[in-house]
Amino acid sequence: MDIVTKDLLISFLFILLALCILQIIYMAIYVYRAKELKGWLIALFPILTLVICMAFPLYANGENIWDLRYIPFIVGGLYGGYKLGTIQIATALFIRYILGGSGFYAGSAVIIIVGIAVCILSKQYLKMTLKRKLFLSVSILVIGITISQILESTFYADHLTGLLLFEFYSINILGIIISIILWEGIRTYSKLLQNLIKAEKLQMVNHLAASISHEVRNPLTVSRGFLQLLSEDISPDKRKEFVGIAIKELDRATDIINDYLTFAKPAIEKNEKIHIVDEIEQAINVISPLATMNGVEIKQTLNNQKEDPLIILGERKKFQQCLINIMKNGIESMELNGGELHIHLTTFKDTVNINISDQGVGMSQEQITRLGEPYFTTKEKGTGLGMMVSFSIIKGMNGTIDVNSEIGKGTNFKINLPIFQVPDTIENLKN
Repeated sequence: MDIVTKDLLISFLFILLALCILQIIYMAIYVYRAKELKGWLIALFPILTLVICMAFPLYANGENIWDLRYIPFIVGGLYGGYKLGTIQIATALFIRYILGGSGFYAGSAVIIIVGIAVCILSKQYLKMTLKRKLFLSVSILVIGITISQILESTFYADHLTGLLLFEFYSINILGIIISIILWEGIRTYSKLLQNLIKAEKLQMVNHLAASISHEVRNPLTVSRGFLQLLSEDISPDKRKEFVGIAIKELDRATDIINDYLTFAKPAIEKNEKIHIVDEIEQAINVISPLATMNGVEIKQTLNNQKEDPLIILGERKKFQQCLINIMKNGIESMELNGGELHIHLTTFKDTVNINISDQGVGMSQEQITRLGEPYFTTKEKGTGLGMMVSFSIIKGMNGTIDVNSEIGKGTNFKINLPIFQVPDTIENLKN
């Protein structure tokens, strides 16, 4: 393989690299649920590839320059339309002018001819089948190279001939075929990813609708039943009891709706200073009866320096709800054999870490990955609301939740929150 052929292949690798980077960006958008890729960002790839191909030609002399410019030039113009085509024409002419040489006029003429052709044909091109797209793009490429070679042989002494000309044609044709096939694959793949994201969102809405209708219907049905009983001839004591039950069921329906609203709107409505140790201790007091009923012992390692408390920003009621939800899940995971629930408070730099560990049944990696999703739960009669709301609350406080678990050995929830006020006694908390 001669040096020119190697340079041709190296130039083609630049084109493949740009397409690979574009594919990676599409994948990143799907993984991180980012917004759809903007058109101007897609346009950068053919333009940058065009610049690289022309800036590093495979062969040049005082008159002419040979490179793979027509591959990104044609592909970008056909897929990008007249706007991108016009930009590419201006870019190619500017670079060719900078490179200089008496072949500037012949090269510029071919650039303009090919550029106008792809701009005119771009609308029809997008409606074609893959075979027709390949045929049209290869035809434009061959015509462009042929015109270039005719002009070079007519006006300049040095031009490609023989085997070198055959290699030049072959690598250009093979390059544009591979580029279009890859570009079509990327476009199709991106559409599939966008449809998948929409399908997942629709599925989430369906799950939420099914869940809220199921959860709210039960307390409303109970309330309706007891209100119907009030119309009968019953004693005042019974009437009072039935009213109390109906009110409790209506309150339960309200709490369920609030849970969904918390998930849908995780932002904290009012920021207040929270003494984190006080809130943890209060949550422990609330959950202690449930722990006793299930034979679970709660062990805590907290900062007891009340005169200089550790403070975070958030909504006190929601933060306590999050702690209770996680502690309750840990206790319920040990309801068969009992165990210990460990609550440990540490700090690292400007972050406070709350570790809540249980000795329950644990979870698989697949369950951990889905934890916090709507309508996902590991309990037989659960709805997944508690954990879903907990994740939303911590997110609204600019924090994160890390989960580590092993089946049969237990689960650890690590809540990380930014510290609002760092106490002087912070060193007492560090490991």
